[in-house]
Amino acid sequence: MLRGDLADLDVLRSGAARCDGVISLAFGRDYDSADGLARAIAEESAALTALARELEGSDRPIVTVASTPQVPGRAAGESDPLPTDGPVGGRARSYNALLGLASRGVRSTAVRVPRTVHNEGKGGFAGLLTDLARRTGVAGYPGAGTQRWPAVHALDAAVLFRLALERAPAGTSWHAVADEGVTARDIATVVGRRLGLPVEQVPQESFGPFGPIFAMDQPASSAHTRAALGWQPTRPGLLQDLETLEP
Repeated sequence: MLRGDLADLDVLRSGAARCDGVISLAFGRDYDSADGLARAIAEESAALTALARELEGSDRPIVTVASTPQVPGRAAGESDPLPTDGPVGGRARSYNALLGLASRGVRSTAVRVPRTVHNEGKGGFAGLLTDLARRTGVAGYPGAGTQRWPAVHALDAAVLFRLALERAPAGTSWHAVADEGVTARDIATVVGRRLGLPVEQVPQESFGPFGPIFAMDQPASSAHTRAALGWQPTRPGLLQDLETLEP
């Protein structure tokens, strides 16, 4: 995990200069507050800038990570742009800058993952919902709970990152989406049953800086990714994976 010490950037540059390609996933975990989230985004941007500088003109690949976007009224596709405003807009600006290096001799690509990347019932938005349920004694969901969250198992996502590194053309984006959209209420229902807690609607403010995003309907498709790269998720879906939670 990348921390705030800028000396780390020298290590990143040195590593990029020696390797055949880079998959960049570094992102700080201290994002429970708006300030912590902003710091994590700034660190990620600095890391991508350092890595790309060393790869420029080499035609070697770099794969970064981003989130699937929210598109009103339909599932987001690989060609839909990421919003550059809001609490995570800085990540989109870094992503756009990296993909723009395709014209400067960098085979830059991006894998856009859902906000729930799970394994053994943990990870992403569903994991944050579970953590909040353990702290408050309520398996809560924001709004009506009908908003849909896409999801992918971490091991399926890992396969797509490898495929992108090996095969993806410069300047392209791909979707690591297995479940196109699972409702927040269905997620909370499984969490509540597994933890023995009541399931209730809660204010979106309960989820901190991510509250507005939690409340969005944000299904996403990976149809193009599957057809073009041959990626096929095989691991358990989100609701099945959540069945592994222990009280």
